[in-house]
Amino acid sequence: MKVLILSVGTTRAPLEESLAHHAPEGVIFLASQESHPVAAELVREYGGSFRHYTLLLEDAESLLEGYQTALRALKKALEWEATAIVADLTGGTKPMAAGLALALTGRGVVFSYVGGERRDPDTGRVVSGAERLRLLEDPTARLGLKEWTAFTRAWNALNLGVALSELDGLLQRPLSPSEERFYRAMKGVVEGLMEWDRFRHERALALLAPSLPVALAVAEAWGHGAKVRVLKGLEDLLPHLRAIVEAAGKPTFALLQDLLANAERRAELGRFDDALARLYRALELAVEADVHERLGFVLKDPRTWPEGFPESLRERVLRPRGLMELLDAAFDLDLAFAQTNTLAQKLYGEKNRIQALLSRRHESILAHGTRPVEEEDYRRVLDFLTALDPRLSPLAPWPRF
Repeated sequence: MKVLILSVGTTRAPLEESLAHHAPEGVIFLASQESHPVAAELVREYGGSFRHYTLLLEDAESLLEGYQTALRALKKALEWEATAIVADLTGGTKPMAAGLALALTGRGVVFSYVGGERRDPDTGRVVSGAERLRLLEDPTARLGLKEWTAFTRAWNALNLGVALSELDGLLQRPLSPSEERFYRAMKGVVEGLMEWDRFRHERALALLAPSLPVALAVAEAWGHGAKVRVLKGLEDLLPHLRAIVEAAGKPTFALLQDLLANAERRAELGRFDDALARLYRALELAVEADVHERLGFVLKDPRTWPEGFPESLRERVLRPRGLMELLDAAFDLDLAFAQTNTLAQKLYGEKNRIQALLSRRHESILAHGTRPVEEEDYRRVLDFLTALDPRLSPLAPWPRF
């Protein structure tokens, strides 16, 4: 069903031209107190050939009311199950036309306008019989505003696959050189974040390092504040990513904080089983990072062990039967190297509490049961970690639009 949304003024001729040209199956008239009689005349003379509905504005010079009435008209057209919607801006006041355009751009609506070159020198109106209808392009379609809005929505929802698809759609449009540079650079940024989220840190850095400065430079040149804010926020996180890459797989607190940030992203998506599983690994990594930072060797790599490493701990360190045995081994290791007041020892002292906190993880589908993990189960473990040591806090989240 083709529906015409018709803004009604006090002159009939352009409205009749629009009705004749579009031949709609449904018409929604937007009329003011002054133009309502004109809408009534059109309904009386032509209403038998289409479904019709009239919306009346109390204040035809209110942009807000014009905008709100246009949205009501769109809602009515969708209730009629319109397959095509045309909005004619010709009649009515300028605020009515502006409200119609503001409300319906970016919604798949076609705009039309009845003008003409021959005009009455006294009134400025098109001379009767010289009307000419033009279809008007929705400027947001050319500018890609709909796709960019969908991109930011996907970005904010951490749905990076959809965000990448929207960028591909934008790159298929005719673009200016700066737009081409920006969207291609943003594609590299999104691909980099996708790799980062998969713990492929080296590949993430290889994508982000060249793409992020280009996207930021264009955004700054455009003066687009939201884009600049988001890209600068990512730029601030790059040193952390670079530190992880430079550590070349060694257990570091930078890697641990990134793991916790990854858990937070899973929690934001409601995937609390996955999030809690990452916290379990974070507890193991906390022990490994603590040993590496203090003693300079990698707990899980015998090639890095110093002379004097207790041989009796080899099996317990390399193949622990679980987190608790790893905590036991780390505690004994600290005793062997005369270490005191360490993070590993603090974790050992909290063994019973840790076991209680992780009970939900053990009952989940990712461990030994089928019981789903709830948000509070996840939050309790994260709160415990962040309170225990400031190094056990998540990296700052990726910025949002």
